[in-house]
Amino acid sequence: MATLGLHRDFLPQYAKLDKSVRDRVDKVFGKFDAHTHAGLHLEKITGAKDSKIRTIRITDFWRGVVVAHDSGSSYLLLNVLPHDKAIEWARNRRVTENKLSGGIEVRNDVALATATQNFRRLDSAPAEASAKLFDHVSDADLSRLGIDDDIRTMCRLLRSADELDALGNLIPETQYDALAGLAAGLTPEAVWQELAQHHLPAEEPESSTGETGDTDELAAAMKRSQGYIAVVNDSEELADILEWPFDLWRVFLHPAQRRIAEHAPYSGPARITGGAGTGKTVVALHRAHHLARNPDLPENAILLTTFTKNLAEELARNLDVLIADPVVRSRIEVVNVDVIARRHIPQGSGKIPAIIDRTDRLVRWRRLLRKHELDLPESFLDQEWRQVVLAQEITTAEQYRAADRRGRGKALPPTLKDALWEVFAEFTAQLREEGYWTFEEVADTAAHALREHTDKPYRHVVVDEAQDLHPSRWRMLRALVEHGTDDLFIAGDTHQRIYDNRASLRSLGIHVAGRSSKLRINYRTSREILVWSTALLLGERADDMDGGEEDLAGYRSSFRGEIPATAAFDDKTAEIAGIVDRVRGWLATGIPAETIGIAARTSQFGKDVAAGLEAAGIGTAQLGGDAGQDGVRIGTMHKMKGLEFRCVLVADVGERTVPMPSAVTDEAVDAQQHQQDLQAERNLLFVACTRARDSLCVTWHGRPSEFLQPVLDAG
Repeated sequence: MATLGLHRDFLPQYAKLDKSVRDRVDKVFGKFDAHTHAGLHLEKITGAKDSKIRTIRITDFWRGVVVAHDSGSSYLLLNVLPHDKAIEWARNRRVTENKLSGGIEVRNDVALATATQNFRRLDSAPAEASAKLFDHVSDADLSRLGIDDDIRTMCRLLRSADELDALGNLIPETQYDALAGLAAGLTPEAVWQELAQHHLPAEEPESSTGETGDTDELAAAMKRSQGYIAVVNDSEELADILEWPFDLWRVFLHPAQRRIAEHAPYSGPARITGGAGTGKTVVALHRAHHLARNPDLPENAILLTTFTKNLAEELARNLDVLIADPVVRSRIEVVNVDVIARRHIPQGSGKIPAIIDRTDRLVRWRRLLRKHELDLPESFLDQEWRQVVLAQEITTAEQYRAADRRGRGKALPPTLKDALWEVFAEFTAQLREEGYWTFEEVADTAAHALREHTDKPYRHVVVDEAQDLHPSRWRMLRALVEHGTDDLFIAGDTHQRIYDNRASLRSLGIHVAGRSSKLRINYRTSREILVWSTALLLGERADDMDGGEEDLAGYRSSFRGEIPATAAFDDKTAEIAGIVDRVRGWLATGIPAETIGIAARTSQFGKDVAAGLEAAGIGTAQLGGDAGQDGVRIGTMHKMKGLEFRCVLVADVGERTVPMPSAVTDEAVDAQQHQQDLQAERNLLFVACTRARDSLCVTWHGRPSEFLQPVLDAG
């Protein structure tokens, strides 16, 4: 039976081809399962480094680059390029198997040899001897991590992580991941644990040359290349992949992610953490898919949920791309957490509770503060009520006096606590009398109702963007499913917390000890964008939602790209004109409008940008409102959460808007809350910037935000 492999890097390249060329690719390979080698008209390349790498005619101008064997029926499609470039590209490549995983590696021998010669020349030049990047790692450890002789010879000459990064496109990917981990400060043992758990050993011993053998071995090696090669067995599977190539690339599992997504049943709640772009959402999607393959599950037995409606819609869309089988797909319900909470509150009166928003709450707090003659800001009261009273389900003055207020900063004497409790009680009574609730109260009411029922609505619950959930929502999620195998699967990153909701999973009865994993490799964002964006965080540490701290040690990107651009303007009109020019330039290079995202701190600035683009004849669509409409995607920084785009422009990052003054507590009122608010605003900017895959541009008018100073100072 014929097997066709598609290299991961081929998918985004295919998506960028003109439709006429894509149609020809579809036609050439559309019946691959019925072709013989002769039927595909594969041509050998004179002077090729690897005789198994051939080319195939797509059009008079375009050729495909394929790995094949004279006697076999398995093929690996690597690239589609203009004729001369395809010949040159193929002539210099060689296909080998990784020593650790047995998976396919595609290497440019000519470029590797040239790089090694250049580094040798630098190393022999008269100069003061300097330490090498991998002096601390033995040859035995490098070999154990899958580093072959050629790569080891070259990496022994490297002096810095920057030199390693410059070779990122030349070093086979699995080997580069190992070296990048070592360069980032991980021990050989830590890298070994990371790699060994991701990659299965080769099913057959490698050949003495390290090269792939006959056709059966090629098919097996492709199947061992999980995360790098999509293997299809018939024309229908191929058509499904090529229908959404860029979308499929976004939900493509890499080895580090596959180990977690397809892990054997966890004995209880499991958690995955990692920086932006490391694929936590992809893992959550695939974990839901993995669980849904159980034929004994009924419809909607699995809940895939998150904080916002906008992200829930994106999760559902990606799940539709990922799962072709409608029966399997029907076993997963995707909806945001507040919809679930409202669904499960007792419906005695038949009325859906009205939700009070923050603006209305602050007005009521202000009135009550005046009435009770308390000299405190209304924002402090609102945070105290949400983060202490509601977070800990406090219902009496005695409980409030004894409450744990760690993280709140401002100490309160007992007499003030008693006075505040009177305000809280009166505030709650007003809401009940007028029929208003908060989302937190709805979630806790639902949790109480769910705990009384032994028949739970779900068998499994998968949570994405977990860092933004309030304790009340965690109590509700815990009550949705029985304690047991694969009950909760949690994905999140506290460096991306943009709402001031903090929760300790352990204190809420969700124990993930021994079932936690961390992803360190960013597969979405280039190294340039990653380094630039991470500098915005100024080395700040975050809690890990389980009583410890989280950091970004070892966090790195898997590829290089453009250096992020910044642009300053005199006024708002000039900035919008500059944004229009930037978007027009992206569109002129063939980038689809829907893969361009524009984020602003306020919805009004986003609307003004949309008006400017529309006036220039460029279509737009609002995030969360025009999901099916063509056009450049525009929304607030909050609505960019969990999404990704090929090009991102973050607008209006000026001193008056980022941080947003109304979102930051006065330092004189509560110094600790002031710092937490600043961190949330800084995280918000970080989240917006890390939505970009290929290009990032940040603009402002007037003076730039204080958060940009580290990257502006660095030039």
